[in-house]
Amino acid sequence: MSAKGVAIRAGLRRTRIELRQMFTDPQGLAALFLFPALIMVALFFMRNGSFQQTNFGLAVLALPGVMGTIIFFNGVYTIGESLVLDREDGTLLRAKATPNGMIGYFIGRIGTNAAAVTVQALAVLIAGWIIVGGVSLSGARSWFDLVWVVVLGLLATLPLGAVLGAVVGTARALFFVTMPMMLIVGISGIFYPITALPAWLQGIAQVLPCYWLGLGLRSALLPDSAVDIEIGHSWRHLETAGVLGAWAVVGLVVAPIVLGRMARNESGSKMDERRDKALQRAY
Repeated sequence: MSAKGVAIRAGLRRTRIELRQMFTDPQGLAALFLFPALIMVALFFMRNGSFQQTNFGLAVLALPGVMGTIIFFNGVYTIGESLVLDREDGTLLRAKATPNGMIGYFIGRIGTNAAAVTVQALAVLIAGWIIVGGVSLSGARSWFDLVWVVVLGLLATLPLGAVLGAVVGTARALFFVTMPMMLIVGISGIFYPITALPAWLQGIAQVLPCYWLGLGLRSALLPDSAVDIEIGHSWRHLETAGVLGAWAVVGLVVAPIVLGRMARNESGSKMDERRDKALQRAY
């Protein structure tokens, strides 16, 4: 087997080990399901509200968007946070010292985060199906739409998160990135249909992947009649695939370049410098 093949197997083994640790550690499970639990509380209190003069409940309309938010926010932020922490504790430096170790490291990191985000989204779907109701996931077409939107959404967000973690560099700086990310979520029609927002905000939202994740998931999970409240009264599957696909291509092209440069610049002295700065802030 080639050296790259060995690295790929190491990456898959890393994914399996980290997932086993995550699902057997009470703290890991609590962290994994805390955000979905908070979201479900919000949807529970929204369950009796309706959108304008329609018969559609706000919670029903928001449920697919919430799943899209989890994929977008956690897909971008979680892997970025993992990269930052691994740089600070020397994990990345050890991977760099191993032949093709960076390949195995990134495969393992992306695999772990993709699995964790998918589990969170499914947890919200199942809980929302029970608590909120209104989900219309029936037929092969709905399941097909659900799968390709989730997969394409992960491909569009995880590379962006890797780039973000490589560029930002510190956990403190990464924390401040959450504010513009929440702003993006807020204008993407997650908790309220985007057609209720000003036209200029709708235009901005449609450039970003979060809106299209929500739209694609609504097309899979809601009745066909719900399309009437969407822009153009259409699910716009081709546009959804096009925008998410474009973000995926950009991320997959840019991420290896940025991550490779980050790995080349990583050294023991820089790791010690970051650790000293962290200790100075702590005291």
